[in-house]
Amino acid sequence: MIRTVGKSAAILTAGALLLSGCGGTGAASGVSSAQSSETAGTEAADTTVTATADASSTSSDSAAAVSVSSLSSGTVSTNLSQVDMTKWQYNEDDDVWYQLNIQYAENSPDEKYDTLAIFVPGAYMDGTDNGDGTYTCQLNTESKVGNYTSETAPIVVPVNTPGYSAQEELTEYTDVSEYTDAGFIYVHIGCRGRDAGAPYGVTDLKAGIRYIRYNSGVIAGNTDAIFSFGMSGGGAQSALLGATGDSSLYDAYLEEVGAVTGVSDAVLGSMDWCPITSLDSADEAYEWNMGSTRSGLSDEEQEISDALAEAYASYINSIGLTDEDGNVLTLEASDEGIYQAGTYYDYIKNVIETSLENFIADTKWPYDASAASAAGPGGGQGGPNGGNFDGGGEAPGDGQTIPDGQTPPDGGQGPAGNGQTAPDDGQAATNGTSEDQSQSTAEKTDVGVTEQDVTDTMAASEQNDNITRNAATSSLDLSGTYESPQDYIDALNADGDWVSYDASTGEVTITSVEAFTKALKNASKNLGAFDQLDAGQGENTLFGYGDGEGAHFDATLASILEKLGSSYADAYAEDLTRTDSVGNTVDVRLEMYSPLYYLLESQDGYNTSNVAKYWRIRTGINQGDTALSTEVNLALAAEANPNVESVDFATVWGQGHTMAERTGDADTNFIDWVNDCMSQTLSEAE
Repeated sequence: MIRTVGKSAAILTAGALLLSGCGGTGAASGVSSAQSSETAGTEAADTTVTATADASSTSSDSAAAVSVSSLSSGTVSTNLSQVDMTKWQYNEDDDVWYQLNIQYAENSPDEKYDTLAIFVPGAYMDGTDNGDGTYTCQLNTESKVGNYTSETAPIVVPVNTPGYSAQEELTEYTDVSEYTDAGFIYVHIGCRGRDAGAPYGVTDLKAGIRYIRYNSGVIAGNTDAIFSFGMSGGGAQSALLGATGDSSLYDAYLEEVGAVTGVSDAVLGSMDWCPITSLDSADEAYEWNMGSTRSGLSDEEQEISDALAEAYASYINSIGLTDEDGNVLTLEASDEGIYQAGTYYDYIKNVIETSLENFIADTKWPYDASAASAAGPGGGQGGPNGGNFDGGGEAPGDGQTIPDGQTPPDGGQGPAGNGQTAPDDGQAATNGTSEDQSQSTAEKTDVGVTEQDVTDTMAASEQNDNITRNAATSSLDLSGTYESPQDYIDALNADGDWVSYDASTGEVTITSVEAFTKALKNASKNLGAFDQLDAGQGENTLFGYGDGEGAHFDATLASILEKLGSSYADAYAEDLTRTDSVGNTVDVRLEMYSPLYYLLESQDGYNTSNVAKYWRIRTGINQGDTALSTEVNLALAAEANPNVESVDFATVWGQGHTMAERTGDADTNFIDWVNDCMSQTLSEAE
């Protein structure tokens, strides 16, 4: 059992920030006012651009031969102009060049989501004031921010889509200086949400990435070093960007939106917090992991829950998951519970034990659980608004002019990202607090949970992402101060012994997975957690047909309902035969939104995409939004894929559906990880 999965040494090391400085040297330093805009600007294209291009997904050679989309190779073809280098704006406070409202695809399905924004450290470009609030810029390839230049800087792409909601385009300057101060290029891509139906969210993000690659050498940034990052539904779509690079299944949708062809849409790295993914098996996994915590089910509902749990065992035994030593993981029938035995079960049990061991090792004792409600056991991620990768964001500012002969000052750091959330209709994110950020103290930490605490949490979450949840509660009251790890263990055992701790070795042992879930990880979603029986869940809308209405997608659940003679069976059967705008049935769309379809050798999608080399996956182990097996399976599948260089995976004890981190804060840890990936990539190239 490992805490950090990887084919090479662990990526993340404490305090391993590689950059030695954050401020730029001055975007306007040494710029002549007579600089010609003809060499910096780019004329709009009114005919197709065809230029020979290397459309490889990353700078590395694949470990296994892949067969990918023809749209990702050959000549670059588009009617879009490249980024106009005469229209940059400048934020003096943050020392950032930026452009907003850049169209990334030829056909605009929705004007709210069809542009991207680029934020560039001031040191990477020299600019001449145009006198109208804009600047004509050219790349400065000599100046550095930390270890990076304008040619080597990584590009980070946020995916802030809670509940698979849309991500609105940016229309004003937004403070992302935490990233630009680290030397990163920050690209915000507007994308449609679940009301448009899958796979349009990921399609739009891919189209945006293709446009950025079309501008390789024109704008700052290493287009072979693109990293996506997201949480919840955003974590899921970030994982999909990592797994589906250049998949031909997306071709018809990319052509529909008029994406640039002849370039890749793959990413080098994928950061995924609490990804709500693997929707092809998510209902089954949920009942296998948390079905035993349900109560008050009717006889038919109990039959459905049990059948889903049994189906999960069949699924696991068919996909060939292996542990780090190559041992196949399977489930076996058990005397108690449903398939609560076998090597896969033992692996999940060990993940839980390791999570608690890490918590004990990371925590400074005595541990004040009540005080931790504002910061979380992982060190700053557990409060009511903790762990926000997009932060609150300061008021966006206008582009600022640079006085002649002056250097733009270094910018101070501020909340990172765009401060967006999903409103009641599950559409685009707007300023506020999202599902990813609004989890209450009760869910984020192991402080005593009351029914009202959880009810308030669920209400806040549903308002922001329109995902249906129930008030799942625990009888444990974990509050006050614990003098030692054993005191804390004793509190966990208040309702009966299920966990033990050996202080001499630091090892934790639990009696069963079921004991953990009943104590700390109760089901918080209705039966059919993702493909709800009444088609009323957010994921039902995701697999709808662009009208905002829900549709069924789980063929396994449909088969169970048919066998039981359920009144829901006909609706499921009908939805499974419907086709979308390009003629695909939902099973194809579901494959497109399932990372394991591309990562695992047992699946038809294996070696049909350019998979990200680097993965970082974090989850709050207490969350009721998805089964613990979701993130575990993703990490194991990525680890087993020969094209993946390393996987950094951890579950975080005491935290729920948030940007969970064992220590530190999510933004800094993500930046450190990207730096380490870049260092590793550079060392391999030497």
